[in-house]
Amino acid sequence: MCVLLVALVACRQQGRQQGVQDSLFTSISQPANGGEYQSTGDASLLNVTLPAGTDNVTVDYKAMRVYFNPRLHIPNAVAYELTNTQVSMADAPDAEQRSNYQFNRDPQVKGCPEWWEYKECPYDRGHMAPAMDMRWDPQAMKECFYLTNICPQDHGLNNGEWRKMEEAIHVKWARRYGRLVIVTGPVLADNMEKTGKNRDIAVPKRFYKVVLAPEQGYSVGFVFDNEDTATSWRRHAVSIDEVERITGCDFFPALADNKENAAEQQNNINKWPDYNRPNRR
Repeated sequence: MCVLLVALVACRQQGRQQGVQDSLFTSISQPANGGEYQSTGDASLLNVTLPAGTDNVTVDYKAMRVYFNPRLHIPNAVAYELTNTQVSMADAPDAEQRSNYQFNRDPQVKGCPEWWEYKECPYDRGHMAPAMDMRWDPQAMKECFYLTNICPQDHGLNNGEWRKMEEAIHVKWARRYGRLVIVTGPVLADNMEKTGKNRDIAVPKRFYKVVLAPEQGYSVGFVFDNEDTATSWRRHAVSIDEVERITGCDFFPALADNKENAAEQQNNINKWPDYNRPNRR
């Protein structure tokens, strides 16, 4: 029995180490946004060029890069990698459980809201990098609950078609293509509504998500209004070029120009398989 237990522990540790090796950032001992990270993949694919004049602080966490707006108290963009190995670990019986984590302020980031500021907010605390994609590692899971990764999001959207899109990415796309690079964020605009206890957290009118399968050169983008929608998430698909036009951002600038142009002009949702969520009991 002891030998079997040791073997099981060793297998689990080996699996977690493999998941870290498949991520862009290796496991670290220093605080999440202090010091340098040793990339095991092409971390430059997480680079996002924001519109000139955008208030921004860039924070590297273990499994995501956050471009945080300290004036609006929401992220400008959140970029991360998702691999088939990470998805397998995230869906394993011993994966991290969402119920064990709470939303918190990142004390090292100026302008990050406190958890209680959302108490009087009528919106969901919407993850830009979803928790389901971070369950493979406790540090990644903890950090995705920092409010640097959160935007006020309509409940019907957050728990509806937006969630279905995220489930398709997690369940189908990462497994099919092996590795994805994903960037999510709000479409910033003038005169956005403000919410929260201090009425200083900006409420986006729209959200975007762009997905790149770098090995295959496939990409797709999405734009949603910040409201419940009965329209299938697949009907919200656009090219990354269109998302760039709407947001003023430049995604994946580290790619060679010919590869970037070829990928970002695509708008073929048929390359991205549908996913029908099983009925819940």
